[in-house]
Amino acid sequence: MDNMSVTDDVAGASSAPMGAATDYGYAAGPDPADVEKNKVFAILAYLGLLFLVPLLAAKDSRFAMYHANQGLVLFLFDIACSAVMIIPFLGWIIGGAGWIARIVFMIMGIMNAANGQMKPLPLIGGIQLIK
Repeated sequence: MDNMSVTDDVAGASSAPMGAATDYGYAAGPDPADVEKNKVFAILAYLGLLFLVPLLAAKDSRFAMYHANQGLVLFLFDIACSAVMIIPFLGWIIGGAGWIARIVFMIMGIMNAANGQMKPLPLIGGIQLIK
């Protein structure tokens, strides 16, 4: 690690992808007390319309709001995939692949929330709709 200290490494965390923990005010990760208090709300955020639960019940929690944002983006991705499936043949293929991706992203998001992590989802995780 050359002459770089641990504090330099944390300060360099701003190079994280858009939508990462730094956008929600955590330079070195989420607050452990916030995570423990709002973990269930963060998990619920990935289950369709239940992204509204943390928006209403844990609006002061940066951890829950981060996962509510990820859940909202995932929900909109699901709507887009459903709309594409209206198109015969090619739409069915693209929409089906999107549906599989949604399931994978949902599982990844739930695992991140359950483990107290604020990692952006692949492809769609950089979109921030809720601040």
